[in-house]
Amino acid sequence: MLKTSIHFPAGFLWGTATASHQVEGGNTNNNWYQWENQDGNIKDHGKSGLACNWWGGKWKEDLDRAAETHQNAHRLSIEWSRVQPSPDRWDEDALEYYRQIIRGMVERKLEPMVTLHHFTDPLWLTELGGWETDAVIPLFDRYVKKVVEALAEYAHIWVTINEPNVYIWGGYMGGGFPPGKNDMNLGLQVMANMLRGHAAAYRTIHAIQPQARVGFALNYRDLQPARPWFGPDRWMAGIQSKIYNETFAGAIKTGKLDAVFKKITLPEAAGTQDYLGINYYTGDLVSFDLSAGNEMFGRRSTPPGAEMSETGFIANVPPGIFRALHWARKFDVPLMVTENGVEDSEDRLRPQYLVEHLEQVWRAANYNYRVEGYFHWSLVDNFEWERGWTQHWGLWGLDQSTQARIRRPSVDLYSAICAENGLTYEMVERWAPKALERIFK
Repeated sequence: MLKTSIHFPAGFLWGTATASHQVEGGNTNNNWYQWENQDGNIKDHGKSGLACNWWGGKWKEDLDRAAETHQNAHRLSIEWSRVQPSPDRWDEDALEYYRQIIRGMVERKLEPMVTLHHFTDPLWLTELGGWETDAVIPLFDRYVKKVVEALAEYAHIWVTINEPNVYIWGGYMGGGFPPGKNDMNLGLQVMANMLRGHAAAYRTIHAIQPQARVGFALNYRDLQPARPWFGPDRWMAGIQSKIYNETFAGAIKTGKLDAVFKKITLPEAAGTQDYLGINYYTGDLVSFDLSAGNEMFGRRSTPPGAEMSETGFIANVPPGIFRALHWARKFDVPLMVTENGVEDSEDRLRPQYLVEHLEQVWRAANYNYRVEGYFHWSLVDNFEWERGWTQHWGLWGLDQSTQARIRRPSVDLYSAICAENGLTYEMVERWAPKALERIFK
C-alpha cells in the first residue's frame, strides 16, 4: 500500500454549510415554525426553538471555530421572513445583522456563499399561495434585490434556491414538509415557478453585481438499477433519476421543464447559472415492482453491505458522489459540492464517510470535472426539519440545554484536510483506518 497523498486544485474552497431556520433560533414568522407547532409533523415533537442561537450572537464563536480549523469558506442562508416580515415592510435591522455576519466571515477569511431561499417561506407569502401562484415570482425578485444590494459589498457567490426538488418532493408528494400536500401536478407548478423565480433572481443579481457567481443547489440522489442486467430495473432507475435529479437542472440548461409525464417551456430559465451546486448524501438501488405504486413502480433499497448511519437514514455510498459530478459535468459549468455529510452523534462513521467521499471528489477533480469547492454538512448539530433534533450532522455537537459546543474527532480530521488541501495516508491511518485500503491501494 502506497504511503502517499492526494491534493485538490489550488484555490479550492473548503467550508461547512448551515441554514437560517436550522441555526438562528427564534424564527417564528415562517411556514416551518407554523408546521412544527402542528401535532405530528416533527419527530419526537421537536421544535427549532433557540436552535444554535446564531441570532443571539453564537455565530461569532462558531465562525471562529471554522476559521481556526483552516476552513476558507462558509455557506449560510438568509431568512426571508426576517428581512421582509410583512409584504409592505423591510426590517433594516435584520439586514444590518446579516451584514455583520457576512462581514464577520470576510474578516475571518471565510469566503461567503449566500443562499437566498433554504426551504422556509414567510407566513404572509404562504397566505398568498406561496410558490403555487405566479405572484411569488416578482415578490421573490424584490426580496433578492433587497438582500443582494445590502450584502454585495461582502459576498459574490449566491445560491438562489436550495434543493428545489426536496422542497417539492417533501411538500407536494407526501414527504413530510409543509404544506403537506400530495399532488404531483401542483408540485410541477411549484417547480415551474421556482425556475421562473431563479431566472429572475439570476438577472437581478447580475444587474447589481456583474461579477457575481449565481447558481442553485440540487439534492442529487444516486439511483442505480438493482439488477443492471434486467431492463425494467434500468428503465425505472433512469426514470426516477430523471424526475428527481434532472428536471430542474435540465430546465436551466435547455429552457424546457421535462417531467416525463408533462412538459413546460420556460425560455427565460435557459442559461441562468454560473455554477451548479451538488448536495449529495447517499444512493439507492431501484427495482421494478408493480406493487410499489407509491414509489412510481420502482422500489428503492439500500445497496448491500453499505455502512448505515445511526438512525438508518444514510447509507455510505461514496461512488455516488463521483457519479453525481460525472453527471453534472454535462451542464458545462463549474461544480461545487454544496452539501455532503452524515448524521453520527458518536462520530464513528463520519471520519470514514468523509475521507471516502472526498477521495471520490478528488477523483472527479483529477478528471478535470471543474470541481471548485466542498462544503460539509454541517458545522454544528442543528434542527433537522421533519426529523427535529433526532439526528446529529455537526462536526461539532450541541448541548441544547447549555448551548455548549462539543468537539468531535472529525473536527481535527477536517481541519487537517483543509490545511493540507488534500488527504494524506497518515490522516486516513489516524482517523479512518478502515478506509485506508480503499483510498491508498
